[in-house]
Amino acid sequence: MSLLTETLAVRNPEDLVIETPRRKLTAADVVHSTRRLRTFLEGEGISRLALLADNSADWIITDLACQSAGICLLPLPVFFADGQLRHSLESVGVDAILTNDPQRCLRLLTDAGPETRAIAGSRLTLVRMPVGERKSLPEGTQKITFTSGSTGSPRGVCLAIAHQLRVAEALQDVLRLQAPRHLCLLPLSTLLENVGGIYLPLLANGTVIAPPATETGFSGSTGLDLSRLIAALERHRPTSIILLPQMLVGLVSLLEQGWRPPAELSLAAVGGARVDPGLLGRARQLDFPVYEGYGLSEAGSVCCLNRPGEENVGSVGRPLGHADISFEDNEIVVSGNTFLGYVDDTSSWGQPKVKTGDLGRQDDNGYVYVEGRRKNVLISSFGRNISPEWVESHLLANSSIAQCVVLGDDRPYCTALIVPADPRPDSDRIHILIDRINRQLPDYARIRRWQCLPAGFGQDVALFTENGKPKRAAIASAFAAIIESLYADVPGANVA
Repeated sequence: MSLLTETLAVRNPEDLVIETPRRKLTAADVVHSTRRLRTFLEGEGISRLALLADNSADWIITDLACQSAGICLLPLPVFFADGQLRHSLESVGVDAILTNDPQRCLRLLTDAGPETRAIAGSRLTLVRMPVGERKSLPEGTQKITFTSGSTGSPRGVCLAIAHQLRVAEALQDVLRLQAPRHLCLLPLSTLLENVGGIYLPLLANGTVIAPPATETGFSGSTGLDLSRLIAALERHRPTSIILLPQMLVGLVSLLEQGWRPPAELSLAAVGGARVDPGLLGRARQLDFPVYEGYGLSEAGSVCCLNRPGEENVGSVGRPLGHADISFEDNEIVVSGNTFLGYVDDTSSWGQPKVKTGDLGRQDDNGYVYVEGRRKNVLISSFGRNISPEWVESHLLANSSIAQCVVLGDDRPYCTALIVPADPRPDSDRIHILIDRINRQLPDYARIRRWQCLPAGFGQDVALFTENGKPKRAAIASAFAAIIESLYADVPGANVA
């Protein structure tokens, strides 16, 4: 047994533990289902299992069964492009995939002719992987979480059970939740929702509400249907939720139009990307209980959190008990609960600290402030890491484009400023080109809007380095008005 299954085993058997639109599972139901799935997986000889599924009771039970059996679990985001899924699967070398979309898995494995099996009492299907190379993993790896990756090849972060539970316990130490009803709005493949949306409520004797994305209105990368999100909040009336910044933007807009959240809601944690302090201030003025936090997969998720009675808007809060925060050349460094290492990268294994790539500081009261990225990685307002150079390389591989700059930091989607090779550009040709490139990219990295600029832009020494690399801050300042127009309904804006 793991700590979580032990916690469930001593709860009142009739306590409601998991709620979905179609199922309500008590503590006794979850314990029984977890044991049954564990027995099945052990009988199949599975030691590494991928999970590709929408939010559901089956997702949670699979996670608990793997922890209980000591099986290494690889949760896969359904919004990953097929190439990213193949990369993740091949990087780890799993025995099988549990999925609610077997047809997609079969497409991924077209050359293998894999065996599939239905699982009694579950809506998931087991898809056997062909025998392949077993990739090396750090000892003790129980979960591998793949980030969206700043390029097309995500990195697998290896975590032990203890890493994950330590974060949940540290959150409970400061939040002191009492039998919460937590509504999972983010995909459970997101480590933040996995730890904060399953483990924390279970440790606090609460209920996990896990409807599919079709009900919550959030696809996991760039899709957000506010009407469905509001309907889910009003239907389930949770006490806690986890948001990404772009979700908060939408909710604050509705709050300012008169919408009111369920009275039961007492904690809306927001993280995954930078949150505008002004947005937080507007939310708090309307009594929306939002609290910003900060973390990264390499530290097991949340490291810092503003909390009721202890918050400083503009900061990401104080460090939690499991995380030690320090600074090296103004870069935030985390130690105390660091990951085991990256998949198949032995040089990363056993490192006592993680350099985050984030610049920041800490005030005299212990509040941590994040003040930018050391490198040019964009973080969308949906929490996706995107290398602009990666997307730009796709655009610049075409002779029709002489120069381009991809933008999207703290924004809901990527845009591009483009200098065509032809001084009299054919907009239709560029539109077709971008559309073709977008089909090669995961949805969160696609160019949604773009603007052609005069040829002289690419020759401006104030905007480019001597070797032709864009000076991104200078370009953002020089073309601020055009960039803003690409994120609004402005006549003439090009939509790819």
